[in-house]
Amino acid sequence: MTYHTKRRMLVGFASTAAMIGALLVSSVYSQAATLSPEQRKDGQFASPSTSHAGRLPANQHFWDALALEPRDAWSRLRASLQWQDSLDEPRVQQWIDHYRASPHNIVEITERARPWLAWIVEQVEERGLPGEIALIPFVESSFDPTARSHRGAAGLWQFMPGTGDALGLRRARGYDGRLDVVASTRAALDYIELQADQWYEGDLELSLAAYNAGAGTVNRARRNAISSGNGDDYWSLSLPRETMNYVPKLKAIAAIINDPDKYQVALPDIEDAPAFAKIPVSRPLGLDEAARLSGASRGELSELNPALSNGTAHPGQARVLLVPTDRADTLMARLETPASPSGSGDGSYVVQSGDSLSTIASRQGVSVSRIRQVNGLNGDVLHPGQVLDLPRESVAYR
Repeated sequence: MTYHTKRRMLVGFASTAAMIGALLVSSVYSQAATLSPEQRKDGQFASPSTSHAGRLPANQHFWDALALEPRDAWSRLRASLQWQDSLDEPRVQQWIDHYRASPHNIVEITERARPWLAWIVEQVEERGLPGEIALIPFVESSFDPTARSHRGAAGLWQFMPGTGDALGLRRARGYDGRLDVVASTRAALDYIELQADQWYEGDLELSLAAYNAGAGTVNRARRNAISSGNGDDYWSLSLPRETMNYVPKLKAIAAIINDPDKYQVALPDIEDAPAFAKIPVSRPLGLDEAARLSGASRGELSELNPALSNGTAHPGQARVLLVPTDRADTLMARLETPASPSGSGDGSYVVQSGDSLSTIASRQGVSVSRIRQVNGLNGDVLHPGQVLDLPRESVAYR
């Protein structure tokens, strides 16, 4: 059995036990809530094992009394943390003190994580990885998907060009897969698991060191440690300074998020649900068109799709376009409803191969500038399949 399978089993058992415990506790408090203040004061509801006064009425089902509190992204993340029993390492404590000295920075970075955190936690959880892995973007990019380092790394997960290419993160004109949050997150988790399996017998701390410094650097450090009679685990190695601090930083910020009250940090409220939906890209789809069809703002779509430097998703590059969750159904419905190529009836026009703004304007009896204005176009570039809104006067003209 691989370490992934073992971890999934442990997480599954723990999650089941936690859920059962939560249900039992919730039933106790739900039953207590049905009693009058006088009954609770008189001790008529002590516990299920010591009193029957809190028993549910015969006509009320157990499940009707459950009142489970909704979880947020932070509580879900805390439930998946696996490295919180080894915080006494001096390097970890040093970084806890460092972060505590600037709590406003933690708040700012975690606020920036708002669109991404719940989805990333979900991806990490599905693989059975420690929840701490979901906080790597905190260390790498301060949760800024457009971040670029002076060394050439880019995106939430800070992939170098060569590494990104090797992991299938396409780079082409108008698109950089390293800035694509969905694609780069999956690539990062694949990479961490791959290196742990290939080099370190499932040791994720060593894999994280290799993620930061490269497997060659870590493997040389391990050989040197063994030849010197020292241990070859992460904490025993002599590595570059940044790598020596990499895992301690991750554990430190996880410790603070695990108990923000203890460290006097106020985390922003983030729902336990992805803030975006993935829309399959089957034809060139510009952000202006997607904004018009979905009702989302151009700015919202730009923030969710930082990989699209030219503002258009192409099927050969981006597999999905991210849109706010509450706009996804509207966009999908309108994309699936074919518009008339002649623009008849509904005031829309599907761009055909060979079309230009001037020919469309001439055919529809409206000016080029008016079509640009109505559709929010900044230039004359069109793509086959693109849907244009026609100004009302052109519809009336016909």
